[in-house]
Amino acid sequence: MDIHEIKTGLNNSDFQYRLKAIAALKDYTPEVAVPLLISKLRDSEFLVRSFVAMGLGKQQTAESFAALLELMKFDNTPNVRAEAASSLSLFGKVAASHLVFTFFRDDHWLVRRSILAVLVDLECPNELFEICIQALAGEDFSVQADAIDALGTFALTSLEEPALSQLLALVGSESKQIRIHVVQALKRFDHPQAKQGLRQLRQDPDHQVVAAVLENLLQQ
Repeated sequence: MDIHEIKTGLNNSDFQYRLKAIAALKDYTPEVAVPLLISKLRDSEFLVRSFVAMGLGKQQTAESFAALLELMKFDNTPNVRAEAASSLSLFGKVAASHLVFTFFRDDHWLVRRSILAVLVDLECPNELFEICIQALAGEDFSVQADAIDALGTFALTSLEEPALSQLLALVGSESKQIRIHVVQALKRFDHPQAKQGLRQLRQDPDHQVVAAVLENLLQQ
């Protein structure tokens, strides 16, 4: 698609044409693509704005970084904010502090799960641990579960003990699903306290929790 077709598509009243035009910008340099992507930051269709976020992540300039920050912090649709967070992470560790800030101010589960996922991949342990604590203090199960899974990644690191402490505090959680996630996370720790936690969970009143522990023992 040539640049004239792209510009025409971006202004088409049918959002499907706008999506195709945005997708076609991947073949252009940042100098050409970024201003056109930014021109659609406030498109009326959230799917278009999601495509814009994806496009900006592939066109890494100071302007695209700033535009992604704007989408992540201020867009009124969680899907767009989550996509912007994912794209922002493509810039590397420079994005970490912005992702943490957004995690604290945006309590939507989709945004938070996206940020947790990308911070694991960014290998920013301090920032990841900080949002895990915040996630566990929240009320959304899916975010809590992701945080528990992330805490398991701290085994054999400098943050092993505080991460293990957080996990052991959840051994007696009222939620069966939370306890199952705790089992899976504790498996990753070669530590006496982790083994004690697993022994305790082996006596759990729920058979699915016990099965998760026994699976761990069979794999050893």
